[in-house]
Amino acid sequence: MRIAYVCADPGVPAFGRKGCSVHVQEMLRALQGHGASVDLFAARVDEAPLSGLESLQIHHLTPLGDGDPSSHAAAIAALNDELAALLDRAGPYDLVYERYSLWSFAAMEHAATAGVPGLLEVNAPLIEEQAQYRGLRDAGGAERVAARVFRAASVLIAVSAEVAAWLERRGVVRGRVHVIPNGVDADRFRPDVRPAAPGMPGSFTVGFVGSMKPWHGLDVLVEAFARLHERAPDARLLLVGDGPARAGVCANLSARGLAGVVHCTEAVAPLEVPGLLTSVDAAVAPYALASGFYFSPLKVYEYMAAGRAVVASRVGQLETVIRHDVNGLLCPPGDAAALAAALERLRCEPPVRARLGRAARATVLGNHTWDAVAARVLELATAVEV
Repeated sequence: MRIAYVCADPGVPAFGRKGCSVHVQEMLRALQGHGASVDLFAARVDEAPLSGLESLQIHHLTPLGDGDPSSHAAAIAALNDELAALLDRAGPYDLVYERYSLWSFAAMEHAATAGVPGLLEVNAPLIEEQAQYRGLRDAGGAERVAARVFRAASVLIAVSAEVAAWLERRGVVRGRVHVIPNGVDADRFRPDVRPAAPGMPGSFTVGFVGSMKPWHGLDVLVEAFARLHERAPDARLLLVGDGPARAGVCANLSARGLAGVVHCTEAVAPLEVPGLLTSVDAAVAPYALASGFYFSPLKVYEYMAAGRAVVASRVGQLETVIRHDVNGLLCPPGDAAALAAALERLRCEPPVRARLGRAARATVLGNHTWDAVAARVLELATAVEV
C-alpha cells in the first residue's frame, strides 16, 4: 500500500521534539510497520529524519500562517494548488492520510477525486484553539477551509470523544467520525530502561514531561510539590520539557526555596524521554481544565508504558483511561491539596506504586500502542466505499 501522509501545519515540525511532532513520527513508523510505503508531505521538518524514518520520501510544502483576511485567500489557494500538484506528481496513492491543519484542504479533495480513501486526523478544535491561545485574524478563511476539508474526507478520526463531539456540532455526519485515542511505543517506553537521571537511594522523585503550556496545571504541581516537600525534605521534582510556562514555574520554585531539589532538563529529544521517565517514582499530569478538555495526552500513555505510578486530573479522556486506584490515581483538577495527598500516599507506600505501575503498563499494552492505532486506521481505510 502506498500512503501519502500530509501535515501542512507550520507549527508541527515533523521531526521535532514537540508532542505533536512525536505523534507524527509514531504514526509514520506504525504505518510503515504494517508494510506500507509512506511519503511525507510537510510544511515543516526542522531536523533530519529520525531512526526508522530514513526511507521516507519527503515533499516540502510552503509554510502558511494566519494572514490578513484581505490577501490571505490567495495564499490559501496557492498552498492548496501546490499540495495538489505534488500529490498528482508523486502519486498514485492507495490512501491519503492528513493531520488536520487550518489552511489545507487539497489532500482530502485529491483523495475524493482519485477515488481512494481520504482519512483526516483531527487532534483539536483548531479554530477555537488558535483564536484563544495564538490569535486568529482570518477566522472566515479557517471556517471555509474546515467546511471543505471535513466535507471531502471519507473518514474523520478524532483523538477523543470531545473532539468527535466538536466535529458533530459542526455538522459532520456522525457515521464518518471515529474516535481513536493516541498511543505509545511500548517497546521504547519500558520499566526496565536504565534511568538517565536517578535520585539518591531512598529519595522520592515526582516527574512531569511536557511542553509547559498554560493548561498543563504547573502552578498546581508547584504548590502540591511544596506541600509534599514540607513532609519529605528528600523529595525531588524532575521537569522535562520547555514552553511558555517554564520561566514562571522556575521563578515560583525558586521563590519557595525549592530550586535545589528541582531538576529541569529543558527540551529533550524523544529518544531521551524513556530514561528520564524511569528516573521518577510518580509521574503527574495535573491538568487544570475541568471543562473543554479535548486532549488525548501522549505523556500519560508514555508514563503508563514506562510502568510509573500516574497521578492525573479527573478530566476528559483521562477519566476513561485511568481507573482510580487500579492503574493510577485521579484528583480533582486544580486541587493542589489532593495532588499533594496522592503523592504523599505514593511516597509512603512503595507497594502501591509498584501495583499501579504494573497495571498501567498492562492497560497500554492491551489498548493503546501505536501499532494498534495504525491497524485501526488501516481497517477504517479498507472499509471506505470509493
